[in-house]
Amino acid sequence: MKHRGRHRRRRRGAALRAVLAGTALALTAAATMISASQATVADDPGPLKRLASAGGPDAPPLAAEPVPRDTLDRLATAMGQPVGMDAVLRGADHTLRPADDCPADEKRALPVAPAATRAYCFPGADTATWRPGAVAVSGDGTGRVLASAWSRDALAKVAFVDASDPRHPAYSWALLALPVDGGRDYRALTSDVSGMVWDHDTLLVTAGPRDRAALYAFDMRRALRADVDSAAVGRLPGGWSAAGARFVLPAVASYVPVGDTPRAAGLGLDRTGARAALAVAERVPAGEHRPTRLWRYRLGADGLPLTDTLGRAVPDAVYTTKATEVRGVLPYGSRWYLARAGGGTDDGRGTLWRQDADGARTTACGSDDTHRCWSDPPRSLSYAPATGELWSVSGTTLFAVPLTTLDAALR
Repeated sequence: MKHRGRHRRRRRGAALRAVLAGTALALTAAATMISASQATVADDPGPLKRLASAGGPDAPPLAAEPVPRDTLDRLATAMGQPVGMDAVLRGADHTLRPADDCPADEKRALPVAPAATRAYCFPGADTATWRPGAVAVSGDGTGRVLASAWSRDALAKVAFVDASDPRHPAYSWALLALPVDGGRDYRALTSDVSGMVWDHDTLLVTAGPRDRAALYAFDMRRALRADVDSAAVGRLPGGWSAAGARFVLPAVASYVPVGDTPRAAGLGLDRTGARAALAVAERVPAGEHRPTRLWRYRLGADGLPLTDTLGRAVPDAVYTTKATEVRGVLPYGSRWYLARAGGGTDDGRGTLWRQDADGARTTACGSDDTHRCWSDPPRSLSYAPATGELWSVSGTTLFAVPLTTLDAALR
């Protein structure tokens, strides 16, 4: 995907490499000591267990429901044709703050061990009434662009961050929308986004428990411009509004559970194979004494889940883990990284585990050698192969940790 031009990427790439070659940020979180109330050692979830490779009750399919092409085209024509991600990034009208300028509470919520090497926070005035959700690295895996999802009431939007210049990351908002009335209008996606991945030009996001779909797919090339600045959503007498966002991303497909399929709590993307694979984690509360299931779906060259002759996406692998309260998931070959909420709630610092067929490892920190060293609270995980960074979000702050640094800190 072309974002800013090769000459600008080369210039900014040099700046990015210079930052990555430097020492880690002296973040407040690195020096934070964990209180006694947070010092409980997390239970070891043990090894991953692989179940059926396809089919069966533990591998239920998702039925793909594409939005008709003429519906998408009608909406695009009415709004002035798609502008694509280049225009979204060129229109960036907000700037993230570097870690040194972030509020003290935000810095204290960052991981303690290992410490973040990069961190940026959103301006409070821009996100004050919104809830942070998932983060995803750009579809080419370079990490030059980040997507950060936010929700409020019956709205969901994504900040597309141009991080090609690490000194001045800028972003613009796009509302996640569903075409209605055959493409003559659109409505807002009314779900919180707890999981999100970006492969090629496709953004996949989770849907909430009140939505009949489990996942929605958005095509970056179909980004549209909203020309009315108001709190409304959809077609107005004077044009098109996106609840204050300058752009709209209309869904191109939904994936509906077939049978009693559990809801997705987290999404992850594995880029280690010839083609990327989608990982889906269910949410199992700490009080439920049953394993958490993890599913893998193969993705096509377009970034959409591959489907069979019946139009269903069927997992090609299913795993179970004893880890509960999973908030973020990242598969990396045979290894899986799981971000877990601490204490069975979204409050308090969480833990980050690496699991495989042989067992599980995590980090330790603080005077009581607690395992609760990750962000407060933990959320989704995304990996940028080009820089080797694992990205996540805590409150209003996006942060990165080199995967090699994380692995070195595991015990």
